[in-house]
Amino acid sequence: MKRNAHRILITLSLLLCFSALYAQPSGVSTLDSLDLKYLNWYNLSAQSDKIEGAAVNKAYAELLSGKTPRKKIVVAVIDGGVDINHPDLKGKIWTNPREIAGNGLDDDNNGYADDIHGWNFIGNNLGENLLYENMEYVRIYKSMKDEFGAIKDPEKVAPADRDRYKLFDRCRAKYDEELKNKSEMNKSLENFAAYYKSKEDYLKRFLRKDKITEEDIKAIKSKSKNVNEAKKVLLDLYKKGFTFSDLAGMRKRNSDFLNYYLNLDYDPRKLVGDNPDDITDVDYGNADVKGPRSFHGTFVSGIIAANRNNGIGTDGIADNVEIMVLRVVPDGDERDKDVALAIRYAVDNGANIINMSFGKYFSVYHRFMEDAIRYAEDHNVLMIHSAGNESDNLDFIDHYPSAAIGEGRFAKNWITVGATTAKADKNFCGVFSNYGINSVDLFAPGVNIISLFPENTYDMGDGTSYSGPVVTGVAALVWSYYPDLSAQQLKEILVSSATSYPKLKVNIPDTSSKKKTKTAFSELSKTGGVVNAYNALKLAGETAGK
Repeated sequence: MKRNAHRILITLSLLLCFSALYAQPSGVSTLDSLDLKYLNWYNLSAQSDKIEGAAVNKAYAELLSGKTPRKKIVVAVIDGGVDINHPDLKGKIWTNPREIAGNGLDDDNNGYADDIHGWNFIGNNLGENLLYENMEYVRIYKSMKDEFGAIKDPEKVAPADRDRYKLFDRCRAKYDEELKNKSEMNKSLENFAAYYKSKEDYLKRFLRKDKITEEDIKAIKSKSKNVNEAKKVLLDLYKKGFTFSDLAGMRKRNSDFLNYYLNLDYDPRKLVGDNPDDITDVDYGNADVKGPRSFHGTFVSGIIAANRNNGIGTDGIADNVEIMVLRVVPDGDERDKDVALAIRYAVDNGANIINMSFGKYFSVYHRFMEDAIRYAEDHNVLMIHSAGNESDNLDFIDHYPSAAIGEGRFAKNWITVGATTAKADKNFCGVFSNYGINSVDLFAPGVNIISLFPENTYDMGDGTSYSGPVVTGVAALVWSYYPDLSAQQLKEILVSSATSYPKLKVNIPDTSSKKKTKTAFSELSKTGGVVNAYNALKLAGETAGK
């Protein structure tokens, strides 16, 4: 029995870790279903509220009272889709003024018919939408397997092909590793499900009930070792917040890896109908900007722009802002071509800021991205990118997209953002957050964030995906009052005005080890700071005055 108990605890710890990394959000109908102590905390400030937020409310109260914004800022949210009909986004969705809705024509001659609120780059003209995709390393491995798969000795590869072979070899190793891990996890999940169910069924028979609750189990009095073992197993699970529905969700997520992300025979791009390797093949997509997977983009948009004064839901950061929706992120890895074309669409159709809460570790067509980023830089568009959630030091690992735009150059209109918690202690840096003193510009609130969820609901989540939009919201707020600033000036204001913590020691982000290593928070990003709307607006005023 001790061996079984030990095994179950080890399995449970693995599964809980898996659940935290891959759990799918579900949304709730009312905010009361969430922990309201976290509601809008990213808007608070250390000075006024003893909470390490972005000082947004303080900025409105002390700096903007009685002032009128000078410009409506358009924020392009490049993501998986947005529920543009969420009540808390009413009046905050960009509308193409030169396009007539529903007539099937490209009225403004921008190459996209009926693009009223943006464009969906992962759909087709029949209105069908792509949901699942391979991971990028799977696509690369699959495309080069016939050419390099039989080669064991790198010295036998032609010198001109060795860089490509190295990329193939890295992708093959990553694929083999992930396939092994997910296959083993699948067996563990199946075994755990059977073990869990056997204990539950045993107690159901003991109690002579078809359904049992935690209270039923707690009330059991028995001298039977089997009964008490089953009781202990289930109560330990309940104590850790684990449920059978959690297990079902985890099994579904792991199956998605095996059936879609890692499946060499899966080719979803046929639905879209384009050549994803050809950046000039642009006649694809549709106007459905919500799509089948809009929870992430809706959450992101709520942080940036949810109505602050409507008496419902959450408070976004920027008032005078509109969201342009560009759907490019499937369940799996996005394509470089789709992202590059979305950036160009945003620039050409009047976006001032582009929010990008996505990323990956392999990129075969990063040159598409480099050209698009340079295009945005040349047209005074600010780009804000989430650092990622793998607790990696980005100074020593490639992560895409990035500010690198070729020939040793880095875009001057680009900000990379890590995630922080509400309290400046050893756990201030999100345990999952990527970091890097040369690669990450600053941090922002990204843990226990409450925001919008599709179909008029709400949810709470963690991620640099949500700290990035905090910076985007602050940028939009500042630019709406000081529109004469350039994108480069605005970036400098945001990073220069960040709240610093020169004496704070924090745990280095790490989800793989219980033993934590500390460092100075100032060593985890270029600024060593957290975005601060109040400071940014003050500095913007001084800069504009000069």
